[in-house]
Amino acid sequence: MGKFPKDFLWGGATAANQCEGAYNEGGRGLSSVDVVPFGPDRFPVALGQLKMLDCDAEHFYPSHEAIDMYHHFKEDIKLFAEMGFRCYRLSIAWTRILPNGDDAQPNEEGLRFYEELFDECHKYGIEPLVTLCHFDTPIALIKKYGGWKDRRMVDAYAHYCEVLFQRFRGKVKYWLTFNEINMLLHMPFMGAGLLFAPGENVQQVKYQAAHHELVASAKAVKLAHAIMPDAMVGCMLAAGQFYPRTCAPEDVRAAQEADRDNYFFTDVQARGAYPVWAKKRMEKAGITMDDMVAAIFAGVDEEELLSLLTGRSAAITGYCRAEGGQLYLADTTAELAETADCLSYTLSDETMTWTDAQGELSSQLTEQEQELLRVPLTWTKRAEESK
Repeated sequence: MGKFPKDFLWGGATAANQCEGAYNEGGRGLSSVDVVPFGPDRFPVALGQLKMLDCDAEHFYPSHEAIDMYHHFKEDIKLFAEMGFRCYRLSIAWTRILPNGDDAQPNEEGLRFYEELFDECHKYGIEPLVTLCHFDTPIALIKKYGGWKDRRMVDAYAHYCEVLFQRFRGKVKYWLTFNEINMLLHMPFMGAGLLFAPGENVQQVKYQAAHHELVASAKAVKLAHAIMPDAMVGCMLAAGQFYPRTCAPEDVRAAQEADRDNYFFTDVQARGAYPVWAKKRMEKAGITMDDMVAAIFAGVDEEELLSLLTGRSAAITGYCRAEGGQLYLADTTAELAETADCLSYTLSDETMTWTDAQGELSSQLTEQEQELLRVPLTWTKRAEESK
């Protein structure tokens, strides 16, 4: 009978909102999970069907006190050690670090709390495994942007991650970007701070938010390896294995598709690209990402950009055409033949170099286009023109 290796990391897991309590202490701001009550309104709020962006006296909110680990973490970690823990998975409350979600300066009291918690873990030989975001979208950013439906959440999250990586390098080696990232499809407010207006395309909003979280996850991975070269960053999801009810082909196929739906999020994060089947399904369902399909600013396919962000692509080359103030992908020069304003591009090491068909300098992209593209631009003439 096989044995587990001696260095196997046995342990347990919690989330900040499940155990810390002290939801309004130490400079902490309000997050989405803080306003999800116990009782009949719990699921309507978690699903984004009932708007609740503040707490009231009529509901009971489990996260507010939880088990009060905020005040008892030393005792708790000592008990973990007695149980034989070698690893403790926990999450950091985003709003304990950045009360408004995008504050320029972090909350020192929050940083110090986690620093002491990590030190206590190491005191007992327990390796921290930290989840960066566990169902705690800052309420201030939900009010400001509408949660993860807005692309600006990507930068807010990246800033938050950079603060943590800089402060805790040397103390934390193992990280997870999002807890159960796929849950935003099932409990959109809990998972991504989403609220839906009457008549809004719910599926469109959910998949756009998922796309933003996936891009944010890729950025976090890149940041982590830049700041902490030895760090290990992973992803996780809520899933179980599906088995066909019978051996009938339709039942077998149904089980395969159900498994595939679960693996979609890990496929994108592990491989840096959207699976073909997922893009086809979205297309058939009428779901289009603002910056993932053909109408992407600057002609960069988001699939390629994700690959770049995860360090899986050294260089990308291609062509695009300018039309109506936007730039579109073109697979061949033939597609550009009737377009006077033609450009070619090379994308490498996060720098994009453009040339037009005549080798002259092209006009700068707008700030909005650069914001969507998220990479610095360098404009040059063709090599033969610069000789």
